[in-house]
Amino acid sequence: MSEVEILKGNVLLAEPFMMDSHFRRAAVVLCEHDEEGTVGFIMNKPMDVLVTDLIADFPTFETGLYFGGPVATDTIHYIHNVGDLLDESIKLGRGLYWGGNFEKLKFLIDSQLILPANIRFYIGYSGWSSGQLAQELDTGSWMVANMHSNYLFKSEPEMLWGEILSNMPDPYSVIAQMPDGMNWN
Repeated sequence: MSEVEILKGNVLLAEPFMMDSHFRRAAVVLCEHDEEGTVGFIMNKPMDVLVTDLIADFPTFETGLYFGGPVATDTIHYIHNVGDLLDESIKLGRGLYWGGNFEKLKFLIDSQLILPANIRFYIGYSGWSSGQLAQELDTGSWMVANMHSNYLFKSEPEMLWGEILSNMPDPYSVIAQMPDGMNWN
């Protein structure tokens, strides 16, 4: 069993040579972890779609969607930093919340109390059944890091995987410098 403690609000970083197209160099924020399984969202896979393209009665809001993971890709989820405004939000960590009352969310966006800089929307999610994530950690598929809300709201998605690794101690900070698609010939 894995020695690493998995906590809600942690980040999973895909090992550098992971070939799965969904998770290649992925940074996944964990939103739920218990004996039944784990739920998280890939933070660094932006899509070329606006949230208003998919939700007909959504207020005008210029923010894109991210690919949260390959599970339930017919669902939309959101992570934000306005849990004090949005009822029913689940606190993940300092300045980081998941979900909340959708009707109130639309009202807060329409009232410009929630801006694109406060929220990220995800299509689908990443999920692991009971014990599956611990097994994947044991085989070295993932590295666990602490989450900071700046990763979600201030970092460039294409730089996020390396940025988080760079903030970890050696040997992780060394791994962050490995180019994507290394070819050993």
